[in-house]
Amino acid sequence: MSTEDSVSAPPPGALLLCRAEPDSVAAVAPLLGARMPLVRAGEGWSVLVPEGGPWRDGGEPVDRVVTGWAAALAVGAPWPVLALWWDADRAGYALASGFRRPVGYVWLANGTPAGEDEAMRTFAARLGLDPVLDVQSLDRLTRADPDADREPGAARAGAGARARLRGLLAVLTRAGVDLPAGLDPGEGADRLGAAARALPGARRTEAAGRRPTADGCRPAAWLPWTGGPGARALAVAQMATGLPLTVWGLRRRSGGWTAAGALLVGHGALGAAHGLSRRT
Repeated sequence: MSTEDSVSAPPPGALLLCRAEPDSVAAVAPLLGARMPLVRAGEGWSVLVPEGGPWRDGGEPVDRVVTGWAAALAVGAPWPVLALWWDADRAGYALASGFRRPVGYVWLANGTPAGEDEAMRTFAARLGLDPVLDVQSLDRLTRADPDADREPGAARAGAGARARLRGLLAVLTRAGVDLPAGLDPGEGADRLGAAARALPGARRTEAAGRRPTADGCRPAAWLPWTGGPGARALAVAQMATGLPLTVWGLRRRSGGWTAAGALLVGHGALGAAHGLSRRT
């Protein structure tokens, strides 16, 4: 058996980095319809650790699922969401913020860049990273590595792609990101979930509809329109965004995007109904 054959391909996995405190993330996470561990990931950051998803049954690529989840979370909250993902062939990220189209980048298993340089610059701008030092570091991640294939089996093991994700996280440390021990890009969803649950301060998010407050109402993060003058506009915008997203997902048979669109429609409809009830 060759060295390359003896190296196993990495299982699919993902992390959802949210630029918010765990309490804020816990209030909005039920939008995803899946319970998952939630832990602090640095100053002003939290991370959701998906323990499975449609990709585990081969029905949907991991990147589509988590990009849809990131978009749903970012529209439902006033902070950006960064999805890191990987599988046997590729690795990458998707950054979602508000109603803007998510921006992302992809590397092949051996670390070969397969994205557009402009995506990195847009990524840096949306996160408010340093336009000189941080952008220079990010640009290095978009350049080919002549040593990527030197180690036998590196491509199959995804070592190059994992190194690129670690490089991305190194840049984000200057923005406050500090992933807890054990949450390493390239690990499988099962191992990541077990590591996250064992961390101090870890909690498990609730399923949709199961996070009432003491007075029986949903928390304000679920209803960002509550009491605000832009309540109706936000609810309408969510429904207007969710409807075509749902249709597009159904046509592409994409469970991740279909779920994200349906969640936005439901969230917007809930907001509209809440606004009407407050007027009556």
